[in-house]
Amino acid sequence: MTPHDLVLTPRGLRFQGRIFPCSIGKGGLSDAKREGDGATPRGVHRIVGMLYRPDRMARPADWATPIGPLDLWSDDVSSPVYNHKISAPYEGSHEALSRADPLYDLVLVTDWNWPVAVPGKGSAIFIHQWRRPGYPTEGCLALDRMHLRHVAQRITPATRLIIL
Repeated sequence: MTPHDLVLTPRGLRFQGRIFPCSIGKGGLSDAKREGDGATPRGVHRIVGMLYRPDRMARPADWATPIGPLDLWSDDVSSPVYNHKISAPYEGSHEALSRADPLYDLVLVTDWNWPVAVPGKGSAIFIHQWRRPGYPTEGCLALDRMHLRHVAQRITPATRLIIL
């Protein structure tokens, strides 16, 4: 582990010597993540993307990609684009990245089951804004908005997320 890694600890997400309170999936931590189980997968994951809403915030980092109303994330296990960012129109099961609430205003994308996705192994494991402190996610990690921005401004595409 390095100071530039994001490390989930019992007290929160450790990064560069600080601990940030965070939420995990309602299914707890899992060594056998499955689509829809609500669990956060254990392991060493890379941060492979950063998405943000340009209508709601300034670009948090040079490598961040803007998202708009047509941007989606496929969670359709029968689709060849399962666990990938896609655009509307799309008939398969998916999640809108441009939401009415602020949860996905800033998203750090992990390499969980990506880029070659195994159907049913789980999709869309992100680090995003939480609903409120301690409120569980569907499998992602979630932080306070200010803490998420702090982390996003300091990570690189080589940053690892370590969940033991």
